[in-house]
Amino acid sequence: MNRQLLSATTALLLAAAGALATSAPAQAATHPATHADTHAVVRPGARPHAAVTFAGTVALDDCSGSLISFAGSSPSDPALVLTNGHCLETGMPDPGQVIVNQASSRSFTLLNASGKGVARLRATKVDYATMTNTDVTIYQLSKTYAAIESAYGVSPLVVSSTHPTAGSSIEVVSGYWKTTYSCAIDGFVNQLHEASWVWLDSVRYTSTCNTIGGTSGSPVIDTSTGQLVAVNNTGNEDGQRCTLDNPCEVDANGNVTIHEGTNYAEETYYIPACFGPGNALDLTRPGCGLPH
Repeated sequence: MNRQLLSATTALLLAAAGALATSAPAQAATHPATHADTHAVVRPGARPHAAVTFAGTVALDDCSGSLISFAGSSPSDPALVLTNGHCLETGMPDPGQVIVNQASSRSFTLLNASGKGVARLRATKVDYATMTNTDVTIYQLSKTYAAIESAYGVSPLVVSSTHPTAGSSIEVVSGYWKTTYSCAIDGFVNQLHEASWVWLDSVRYTSTCNTIGGTSGSPVIDTSTGQLVAVNNTGNEDGQRCTLDNPCEVDANGNVTIHEGTNYAEETYYIPACFGPGNALDLTRPGCGLPH
C-alpha cells in the first residue's frame, strides 16, 4: 500500500499495521489457471481501441478508481466502480477476510476525457472487497451505465478477461491526481508479501511508473487495446523486507527478493467471470478467481 494512500489515511494504516506480523506469511492459494469468460469484452458505448484518456476514471476522497463493465453488462445494469481493497472506507480487510454486499453511500467524482470532474456518483453498496490474493473493492452505484452516459457522455472502462502480457505498454491513470504514468509490464510476481497480506501473480512495473500517494486503485490500461488489465496498489518505499509499505517478492521456491522503488498492481482478468446477468456478483460461477 505504501505511498499509494494519502496522509489523511495514514493513521488508519498504522493502526491496522500495528496488529499485523511483519514476517512473510504462509503460502496462499492460487488463482484458477483457466477462466470460462474468455470471449471479447463489450461495454456500453465501447471504443476499445481509443487512446487512453481520463474518461471513466474516478476520484475518491483518498484514492483513485474507475467506472467498469464486463462482457455481460448491459446499459440498463447498475454501474460498478473498481478501486483497491485497502481503499475501503471502513478500513483495510484483514488477511483472509472477504466482504460482500455491504451497505455503502460512498461518493466518487467522475472524470471526462480531459480530466474534468463532470458528476458526483454515489454507491449503494460494496459488492465485493478483499485484500486476500488480490487488493480490490468493487462498488455498485445508484445509476445505470445508460443514465451515466446519457447525462455525462462517459462510458465505463472495459475489464479484459485475458491475462496481461509481459512487455506490454501500459498507463496507470489516476483520477485523484489527474495524472497518468506510462511504462510497461516488467513481469509477474508469484507472490507479493506486504505485512500479513499476500497477493498472487502481481504485475511489476518498469521504472517509469513512479506512482505516488492517491494513485491507489488507479486503472492500469493496456495501451494497445484500451482495456483495463490491473489495478494499481503498492510499491517498495524503503528497501525493507515484507513490511507495510515495503512489499517483497517471493518466488515458487520461497526465495525472497526486494526491489526498492519498484511499484506493483493486481491483475483483474479473472473478475469478469464473477459477474452474471444484471451485473450480479456470483462467486461460485465457473472461472471466478476472487476468493470467497
